[in-house]
Amino acid sequence: MSEPSVQGDPRIQTSATQSRSRTLFGIGSGNAMEWFDWGVYTTFTPFFASQFFHTGDTVSDVLSTLVVFAVGFIARPFGGWLFGWIADRRGRKLSMALTVALTSLGSLAIGLSPNYAAIGVGASIILVLARLAQGLAHGGELPSAQTYIAEAAPKQRRGLWSSLIYFSGTIGQLTGTLLAAVLSTWLSREAMNAYGWRAPFILGGVFGLYALYMRVRMHETEVFVDEAVRDDPTAADGASPQTRKGVIWQTVKEHPKLLFQVVGITMGGTVLYYAWAISAPAYAINVLDVPAAGALWAGVAAQVVFLVVLPIWGVVSDRIGRKPVLIASVVGVAVLSYPLNAMLSTSPWSLFFAMSIALVFLGGSAAVVPAVFAEIFPTRIRAVGLAVPYSIAVALFGGTAPYLQTYFADLDMTSTFVWYSVALGLISGLVILTLPETKGIDLKHRSVGAHGRRKSLRATAA
Repeated sequence: MSEPSVQGDPRIQTSATQSRSRTLFGIGSGNAMEWFDWGVYTTFTPFFASQFFHTGDTVSDVLSTLVVFAVGFIARPFGGWLFGWIADRRGRKLSMALTVALTSLGSLAIGLSPNYAAIGVGASIILVLARLAQGLAHGGELPSAQTYIAEAAPKQRRGLWSSLIYFSGTIGQLTGTLLAAVLSTWLSREAMNAYGWRAPFILGGVFGLYALYMRVRMHETEVFVDEAVRDDPTAADGASPQTRKGVIWQTVKEHPKLLFQVVGITMGGTVLYYAWAISAPAYAINVLDVPAAGALWAGVAAQVVFLVVLPIWGVVSDRIGRKPVLIASVVGVAVLSYPLNAMLSTSPWSLFFAMSIALVFLGGSAAVVPAVFAEIFPTRIRAVGLAVPYSIAVALFGGTAPYLQTYFADLDMTSTFVWYSVALGLISGLVILTLPETKGIDLKHRSVGAHGRRKSLRATAA
C-alpha cells in the first residue's frame, strides 16, 4: 500500500510548488545574515572590546570579549533543542523565521548599546544577554536551514544545493570582513574604537528583519508535510501541518549512534574552521602584529577563494560520493595545519596564502556536511537530532577555539593549539569512516537513518 503524500495535492503549497529563487534566496538571506552577525563579533573584537570592558589592558579586554563569544555558544545546545523541536514538530519554515528574528534583535541590542564609560558594567551585561539570545538562535538556525535546503533539493543535486549553506554563510562572513576592511581603511583606529564598530551590528539587525520577511513568505518542505500526513492524513486539510506529538524524543532515543557521529564529525571541522575562516584575521592583528587593514583584506580575499571551491566540492560529492570528499577535506587540512601556521608572519600576504590553502580543503566538508547530516537522519528527527549534538560540539570546540588560539599564543605556545586542532581533525576523519555512503538517497524512504538505530530495533525491523 502506498504511503500518503501531498505531491500534486492542490490543498497544500510546499517548497516543491514555490520558485527555486524563493527557496534559495529565503534560505540564503537569513543564513547570510546570521553568519554575518556571528562573524563580525570576532572580526570587530579588537575595536569594541574596550567599549564593553575596561581592564586597562587591551589583550585582557579582547580575551574578556572572546569569553562572551564562548558564552554565546553555551546557549547553542538549548537553542538547538528548542528550535530543532519546533522544526521537527511544527515545521522547518517556522523555526527558521523565529531564529532570524531573534538574531536580529540581538544584533540591534549590541549596535545600539551604551558603552562601559556611559553605564559601567551594564554595558557588559547587555553584551552577554545579546550574545546568549543570538546563541539560542544560532543553535537552531543552521540545523533548520540545512534540513530545509536538503529536503527541497533534487536528490541527484543535493550536494550542490547544500553547498548554499556555507556559500551564503560565507557571503555574510565576507561582507562583515569587507566592511571591517573598508571602515578600518577610511577611519582611524580611534574612530573605529569609538563608533565605527557599531555599523555592522546595526546593518545586520536591519537586514535580518528583511530576511524574516522573506522567510515568512516561504512554504514548508514537501518531505516534512508528507511526514505529517503520514502521521495524520487529515493534516493535509490544515494550513500548518505538524507531526504526531510525543514521537520525536522516542525516535531520538532509538538512534543513539547518529548523535555520536554528529559530535565526532563536527569536533574537528569546527575547530579548524573557526581557527582559519573566522578568527584568523583577528589573531593576525592581535598576536602577529599584522596591520589591521592588511589582515582584513587578506581575509576577504581568502574567503573569495572559499566561495569558489564550495559549489565545486558540492558537484564532486554528487558524482563520487560524500565520504571521499569529507575524508580528503578534514584529514587534508589537519595534516597541513602545522606547515600553514609556520607560513604566518607579519605580512598580510602570508595570511592570505595560509588561509586560502586551508579554506580550499575546508570547503569540501563545508559543502557536503549539510547534505550528509540530512541523509543520515529520519525525517521526524532530522532537525533536532542534528541540532542538539551539533550545537554541543560547536559550543565545546568551536566556541573555545578563538580564545584558546589567542591564549596559547600569548603564552608563546602557539604549537599547542595547532596540535590540538590536528588531533581533533584526525579523530573526525576516523568517525567519517563509520558513515554509510548516502549520495542520492530518497529522504522520504523509511530506511534513512537505519544504520544508526539500536541493534535490537534493527533486528526487529528485519
